[in-house]
Amino acid sequence: MHFVIMGCGRVGSSLAVSLESGGHDVAVIDQEESAFRRLGSAFEGRRVTGVGFDRDTLIEAGIDKAYAFAAVSSGDNSNILAARVARETFGVEHVVARIYDPGRAEVYQRLGIPTVATVKWTADQMLRRLLPQGHVPELVDPSGNVVVAEVTVHPGWVGHRLTALEAATGARTAYLTRLGSGILPGPDAVFQEGDLLHLTTLATELAGVERILDAPPSTTDS
Repeated sequence: MHFVIMGCGRVGSSLAVSLESGGHDVAVIDQEESAFRRLGSAFEGRRVTGVGFDRDTLIEAGIDKAYAFAAVSSGDNSNILAARVARETFGVEHVVARIYDPGRAEVYQRLGIPTVATVKWTADQMLRRLLPQGHVPELVDPSGNVVVAEVTVHPGWVGHRLTALEAATGARTAYLTRLGSGILPGPDAVFQEGDLLHLTTLATELAGVERILDAPPSTTDS
């Protein structure tokens, strides 16, 4: 899979190296060519000098074939603009933006773009929002049998009750992150655009749960 990262600071370079070590194809965009030194000589991905929300720059980085896009530059406005261009112009489904001002996160979540405020930002959290299946669970019980994991959900599930997602996967909702805050949903709760879903399931079933929710619901799901 191809990933495009805007920003080659400490965060962006760490993401790029982690994704490439996982066997993925990676392109990194930064306005300063000198920033690519952080990637190290072993990095084999594409280095693109330019503005991350410029169409030609994004095309050079392979945005048209990207599975996911991460905007992790030092500017909130640049990050959200680039994320919106990636999603709305090029149709990239998996997009995440780093936001310095947590107060803005609620607005961006309403646009359907997951955001991570720097006060609680880690590379692992960003990777969970970018990678499809097989990422590291958030919590594993001492026996290793049960896990809590943030799962990517296809937009087709928006508007469906969480009970429908549970019925389709056999998993249980641990909690939701909505507009930057964790909530315990009630029995009639509906999955909304911008929600981050955290499920409890057996470790052996996690990959199957992720495959089901990464695809649109079938006509029998409700």
